[in-house]
Amino acid sequence: MSNTAREIAVDAVSFRTDLYPRIETSPVTVQKYADDLTVLPPIEVNQHNELIDGWHRWMAHKKVKAETISIIVTETTGDAQLLELAISRNAMHGLQLSQADKKSMAMKIYNMTPDRERDAKKKELAIILSVSERTVREWLSRIDKDSKEARDKKIFDLWLSCHTEREIAEIVGTSSGEAHSLCSEMANLPNMSKSQQAQAEHAVEFDPPIYNIWKQQTKSSGSEHPGNSEAKWLDNLLYLYTKPFDIVVDPFAGGGSTIDLCKKRLRRYWVSDRLPIVERENEIRKHDMTNGIPSLHRWQDVGMVYLDPPYWKQAEGFYSKDPEDLANMELEQFHSTLAKIVNEFGSKIGGYVALIIQPTQWKSPDRSYTDHVAEMLRRVNLPIDMRISVPYESQQNNAQMVTWAKEQKKILVLTREIIVWKGKKQ
Repeated sequence: MSNTAREIAVDAVSFRTDLYPRIETSPVTVQKYADDLTVLPPIEVNQHNELIDGWHRWMAHKKVKAETISIIVTETTGDAQLLELAISRNAMHGLQLSQADKKSMAMKIYNMTPDRERDAKKKELAIILSVSERTVREWLSRIDKDSKEARDKKIFDLWLSCHTEREIAEIVGTSSGEAHSLCSEMANLPNMSKSQQAQAEHAVEFDPPIYNIWKQQTKSSGSEHPGNSEAKWLDNLLYLYTKPFDIVVDPFAGGGSTIDLCKKRLRRYWVSDRLPIVERENEIRKHDMTNGIPSLHRWQDVGMVYLDPPYWKQAEGFYSKDPEDLANMELEQFHSTLAKIVNEFGSKIGGYVALIIQPTQWKSPDRSYTDHVAEMLRRVNLPIDMRISVPYESQQNNAQMVTWAKEQKKILVLTREIIVWKGKKQ
């Protein structure tokens, strides 16, 4: 191992998912690291710039679009050694591997090991993973069964994220017929565990909404992202307008909270964003809604389209300088584009289109009140199912805003709505 750190291009680092021990990653950790790159130690790579240790640090550099990253090079003789090094490094610092991660890595290394060396490898794995030999033997005695379970879970996850059966077959290496059979079995709630059924049916960890005013004192925890929706609102909408295994479409995915909630509630999801965050770019599709609505292969299964777009001047210049960005458009173009998006989705589905929208005031020209809600009600040609008030708390207004309101005898806007339309497709 070379103890001398040096700089290379961030994009020169090679990440092999098959040779990295962590299954679960943390967008929150990436955000924390991105806040100050100067305090992060170098990442570790081999002589081919393949990542050994430091995925979250590498993602943090990519997130802030850093050009270079500090590395330390450790030469490896092969894939198995690289994976074992990655596991041992993780055991010394950072986010520790879960039991599920350790089990997966034990199976992966075991599969790389020649038959004549497998007994000795079990003892080595116990040391590397800091578990007992008995635990390792139990994991590996079920390797065939567990491999099938892991494959089925991968198929289920891909199916939830709206991959086609053909795509699933190619990814997992099976036939389209078997993929079809497995996907058909998955759309059956009684096949799930009791806890999964309870989560899917909102029978636990949920207070049903009774009225059309949803006050939220504090923001739910999760990945910090300016475009993140409040998870409680989406959970309410899933309860009211979808059933298990319906598809939820979110083309303004932000930090990906829709993904997390749909997995919990067993809804399939198709999510995209104009600029997916780097730490979830393998989960969030890239799609610009100003180019039209996306192409889905199962429109008939869409229970709800969830829209939380940039609110005109309130997000101006944040995502890009592109004049075609919703946040950078002229007002008339913003209204017409957003209404077109709602109308086009509504023409495709028999489910519902839910739009979170609010007036613009503080960042509008001359601080003038600009009522986007009224414009959407006027321009969208779909029947309204419900209008839900989701007001801000007054604490969002700073002292400067309060002083301005008093001096100008103006009222500060706290209103915000979720408008739910019924789709026209029968």
